[in-house]
Order: sequence, then structure tokens, then C-alpha cells
Amino acid sequence: MTSSPTATPNNFAGPTSPGHDPNPGTEELRAAIDRSFEDTLARLKELVAIPGIAWPSFDRSPLDRSAEAVAELLRGAGLHDVRVLGCDKSDGTLGGPAVVARRPAAEGKPTILLYAHHDVQPAGDEDLWDTEPFTAVEKDGRLYGRGAADDKAGIMAHIAAFTVVSEVLGDGLGLGVTFFFEGEEEAGSPTFRPFLEAHRELLRADVIVVADSSNWKVGIPALTTSLRGLVDGTIEVQVLEHAVHSGMFGGPVLDAPTLLSRLIATLHDDDGNVAIQGLVAFDNATVEFPEADYRSDASVLDGVRLAGSGSIASRLWTKPALSIIGFDAPAVDVASNTLLPRARAKFSLRLAPGQVPEEAMEAVRKHVEAHAPFGAKVTFTPGESGNPFKTDTSSAAAALMMWALGEAWGVQAVETGIGGSIPFIADLTELYPDVQILVTGVEDPDSRAHSANESLHLGDFRKAILAEALLLSRLNGGL
Repeated sequence: MTSSPTATPNNFAGPTSPGHDPNPGTEELRAAIDRSFEDTLARLKELVAIPGIAWPSFDRSPLDRSAEAVAELLRGAGLHDVRVLGCDKSDGTLGGPAVVARRPAAEGKPTILLYAHHDVQPAGDEDLWDTEPFTAVEKDGRLYGRGAADDKAGIMAHIAAFTVVSEVLGDGLGLGVTFFFEGEEEAGSPTFRPFLEAHRELLRADVIVVADSSNWKVGIPALTTSLRGLVDGTIEVQVLEHAVHSGMFGGPVLDAPTLLSRLIATLHDDDGNVAIQGLVAFDNATVEFPEADYRSDASVLDGVRLAGSGSIASRLWTKPALSIIGFDAPAVDVASNTLLPRARAKFSLRLAPGQVPEEAMEAVRKHVEAHAPFGAKVTFTPGESGNPFKTDTSSAAAALMMWALGEAWGVQAVETGIGGSIPFIADLTELYPDVQILVTGVEDPDSRAHSANESLHLGDFRKAILAEALLLSRLNGGL
């Protein structure tokens, strides 16, 4: 359902300024976006061409080039206070370059912080791509390329929305705006917390928009109201001091990959529910997610039975989900007839809102040690962890964002959870306990973030810019 601009709460009225409408209408902002959209798209394509990957095993120079390109875009948008900042990791190496730009608030006006990240995932197997990963290609209303959706489109949505509101409001814009574009999100944000602590006042805001999520589907916008937390780590099984000939010694002892596989099989019950004791789980999602839609969105093969119990939405958003995301064993092409002495797997466990990550990590440790197969030596090594998140949907900013999304798309916005995790949001809520955090995004179920053929739906991208422009123009009147 579309609502008119006058349907927004009265306390979002803007200031009066000669020659500028303090509350510009949707069509005025839409027209300004349309005039500049081709330029916005061209800038996005330029960003996609920079393979800025924050993983330690990759060359850092493209990442630095990506930060400088983003900083230049902010200067071009009229920002004067633009900085490229970094923070050391725990091992003494430099973290990813973050770009911070500020427009101070006028007296009595709130400040909004607009977050996205400019680093991207590696391309992976390029043979799986239909186009060159770091060459943006338009096809059938979508823009293909690594980072086209996750998350360089988030950067351009922020910059384009600010540019349009600045143009339309002119001197009437008193809202404080801070841009924070991280440079290591895809590497796990290793310096995010110390960066926040070092620049706490620089980044302080009343409202934070994190543009790194997804909409419900093409044509239907969403405000992400919950995120699962995350813990990961490695499980190693050892059965021999060293490798031995499988013909000479095979039979009385099982090899390490076989025993590790048996251990992994204990992590789920026969229905596919996570079988680790002590994990939080809820079957209370209020949005219906048809099984057929899930199968299509996730590209599930015909005949594959879905795992778990309860509603699809709850299995995605409010229940734990455990995956094995890495397995150390020789590749098939170089395998020999050998009993392997050890094998190692990396697990990734998504946590329901309300779960304490430390308790979940301990639950996994207890489980794998209690289920050591055939007395094998099991070594559990904890990895990264991140807290789940739940939005206060009663906040003024959340209500305004829901209105802006509905106005921009012309349909009622949906409140959804996301099965993924954005662990640094917990740091934001801890350091800024009074801030209102809104998690939005430009992706859709077919964006294929982190996968081959990542893409952005250009029609929804345009609407996302409009929604954020509406948010900024209304917040200009205060909270």
C-alpha cells in the first residue's frame, strides 16, 4: 500500500528555507534521482572494476585504491571532511582502510550515520561466471559483477540519496550526515571494535543505516528486523601418528576423514535439526515463506528434502543453522592409497536472536568432544564469533523507514529477519546504546552475493535510493 508524504508522523516536518520545500514530495526526489541515475550507475561500475579484497592472502593495493576511489566520490558529493583511516590488527598488521566523511548537524538537528563496505569477496572460480567478475555488465535489468550488490551498491545508494537531498533542500538541509564505509567487512571486520573505540565521537549519531542486507524479493522492500549471530571454528580428528599404506594397514583402523565424517554426522538429527544441546531456537517468525519460493531462491535441486522442522522463515531467521564450510583432505586428483592420520573441518554456526555466542561455542566444543568416534583424538579450536541482533521496531526511525520503503516501492514494506550475520552491529549497540539502527539493503534473493554471477536489480536499486532520500529529507525535521 502506498502512502502519501503527508502520512509521515508530524514530528518529521522539515525547516523552512526560502526557495526550498522543507518536505519535498516523492515525485520531486524521484525526478532528481532519475536525472542523475546514469551517472550514479557509471560510478558504481567504476567501483566494481576495483578488486578490493581485504583477505591477508591478497594484494592490498587494490583495496587501498578502492578506498581512495570512494573518498573521491564523497568529495565530489560536496563533503569537505573526508578521511581514509585505519587501525592495527592484533598481530600488528594494518586493518582495512575505512572511509569516513562528515557533514556536521545544524543546531538542534539529529545526525545520521550511513554505513556500507567497499571491500568485496574474492571472485572464486571464474569459470562459474558468465561475465568477467570485475567488469560490470548490464543484462536483463541487472548489473553483474563482484560487489555490484554486496556492497558497492550500498555505497552508491548512500551517496546518491545524500546528493539528491542536498540538491533539493539546498540551504534547508540541517541534518548531520556521517558516511562510514568499512574496508574489511568481508574479512570478518577484525579491527571494527578498536576502530569504533578510537573514533567513537567521530562516528556518534542518533540514527544508523546499515545498507548491507536484502529485500524480501524483487518489487517488495524489507526492513531487516533481526539477524542471527555467528560462531565458527575448526574440528580436527587424529587417529595415527603418521600416514600408512591403506593396503598394508587398512581394516582394523578407520582413516581420519571417515571418522571426521561420522563426527560431523552427529551435528544434526535425522530431520536435519541442529542436534547440539543448549542452543536457543524459536519457531515464531510472523512472515510466511512458501517452500516453493525458498526452493527457487536457494536453487534447491528437485528431490532434495528440506532440513529441519517448523516454518521455513523460522528455520532461516530464529533457529540455529550449522554448515561445514571447509574440509582439509587431499584433492581427488592427487589422492593416494593412504590411511590419512588426521583431517580437519571448519564449521559455521548461525545463532538465533537471544543466543550468547560464548555459550554456543562451548556447546559445540562439548558436543564434538563427547562424540569422538572410535576414541579418536578430537581437537576443537574456536574461531570468530558475533552477536545476534533485533531491531526496536517501535522506534521513530524504524517507523519512518518503513514508510519511506513503502512510498518508494509503491507497496507495503515487510519486516523480515535475515539468516545471515552482521556481527559488528552488536559493537554499535554496545558503544552507542541510545542509537536507532536500521538494517536495509539493495539485494534480492537472486543477487547471489558471495557467489558467481553476483548481480544487482537496477529497478530496485533506483527505489532504494529514493527510500533513503525520503528518510533523509524527513529526518531533516528532527527526531
